[in-house]
Amino acid sequence: MPAQIATATPVAHAALLGLGAYRPRRVVPNAEIVDRINSSDEWIRERSGIEARGWAETDETIVSMSVAAARDALTAAGVTAEQIDAVILATSSQMVLGPSAGAVVATELGMHDTAAFDVSAGCAGFCYALANAANLIRAGEARHVLVVGVERLSDLLDQEDRTCAFIFADGAGAVVVGSSDVEGVGPVAWGSDGSQTAAIKQDKDFQQYFAEVAEAEATGGTTVRPYIRMNGAAVFRWAITFLEKACREALDRAGVTADQIDAFVPHQANGRITDALVRTLHLPDSVAIARDIARTGNTSAASIPMAMEELLRSGAAQAGDTALLLGFGAGLAYAGQVVQLPPIV
Repeated sequence: MPAQIATATPVAHAALLGLGAYRPRRVVPNAEIVDRINSSDEWIRERSGIEARGWAETDETIVSMSVAAARDALTAAGVTAEQIDAVILATSSQMVLGPSAGAVVATELGMHDTAAFDVSAGCAGFCYALANAANLIRAGEARHVLVVGVERLSDLLDQEDRTCAFIFADGAGAVVVGSSDVEGVGPVAWGSDGSQTAAIKQDKDFQQYFAEVAEAEATGGTTVRPYIRMNGAAVFRWAITFLEKACREALDRAGVTADQIDAFVPHQANGRITDALVRTLHLPDSVAIARDIARTGNTSAASIPMAMEELLRSGAAQAGDTALLLGFGAGLAYAGQVVQLPPIV
């Protein structure tokens, strides 16, 4: 007779227990970049809704920004580092393949023998990581999970590229996920479409880049390092035609209607995309809409926790409010869920 394998004891519900964010010290207004991209402050505002963005200084690394955001999340949750069983870190701008940034962040926070790994799902990364964290809690595999979304996209920018040099930015946000008496994280609605990888991508892989470097060294020529590139029109078309379905699926899976939510926190990709989704979903005027992009820019995997923190910090939303989250972007990929907003410090 085969051995009987034990299983973890599941719990009924998961929730966001605390939230923290880190914003770079350097704030870059449109006026600082318009000359390089032959543009204007008015054009950038009209196209994206962005007035300024945060670009990290040398000492503001993927790890240091994550640690700062995580410490605030732990404090807000009333949870110590020793109580965290897993760290899931979402990023697309960690410039090394290993070790995972999550493992380094765990150690920097004083955690010992803690599971940690990174998730690469572009701008949907935070919602992907959150879904995995909530499922670890419900399955009884972890008591508390730290979820971090962090980017240093300024490292990947061609600052003369008119299509995206004004869009992408840096920062970090983190939440602590744990068990709850009531549901605080709804089922995830997620998916991807790999046929549209060209819409947002690194313009060359490192194998290609290294081959170009070798050729340049042999011939005395030059090469250009890889940069992030975006077809903004393609992303916009996909977003306004497809993401209504994703939002409605997340609401349906949570058993919540659009008029029952208190806040809408979409990925801060573009102000016009947010406006289109608000109209399409017929959200009532009472719903607080995250518009952190105006002063923060597009921080990819960090944008949703940072935007949640801004809504709470400003008083536009309160801890315990019901919010619809929706991450979307490179992949192309999306993920969304309904949550109860957590406290901040």
